[in-house]
Amino acid sequence: MKVSIAVTAKEGLVVGMRSMPGNPYDGHTVDSQLELVEILTGHTPKIALADRGYRGVEPACWARLLISHTRKLPKRLKKLLKRRQVVEPMIGHMKADGLLGKNWLKGAGGDALHALLCGAGHNLRMILRHLRVLYCALLGLIAMTATLALPAPTSTSPLTALTSRRSALARG
Repeated sequence: MKVSIAVTAKEGLVVGMRSMPGNPYDGHTVDSQLELVEILTGHTPKIALADRGYRGVEPACWARLLISHTRKLPKRLKKLLKRRQVVEPMIGHMKADGLLGKNWLKGAGGDALHALLCGAGHNLRMILRHLRVLYCALLGLIAMTATLALPAPTSTSPLTALTSRRSALARG
């Protein structure tokens, strides 16, 4: 079984995962994966970043396929192509944390469901990570406003306390 993963370039969210029966050539999976992304997101990507396994393939949906280690690209596309390197650690995390490496479900339907659940689990982990940062920032803001709202403590050094007592005793 081979799993094809489609990830957004900026955020790194999984927008499509599909399991392929057997071990097909990577170039034969690009059209079905781009079709899945179009169905799930509502628009066709203009640029698809891919590794060298997709060489020699032209997508049917008019998307531009950028292959890694391609020379003579403009700086903007070279910078975008560096984002493709982010996908490899994601796959490693999905195999380790999301248990993508071992499928416990039976049959081709189980393979497809397992791949889909691993992608959803990856997205949930990313969302929870961002919510954790937001929660800590919110707690810090609440703590800061709480400390600013309290009245400033009065200075009660031993010297000022002694002088105020003396003046009170002298008055009466």
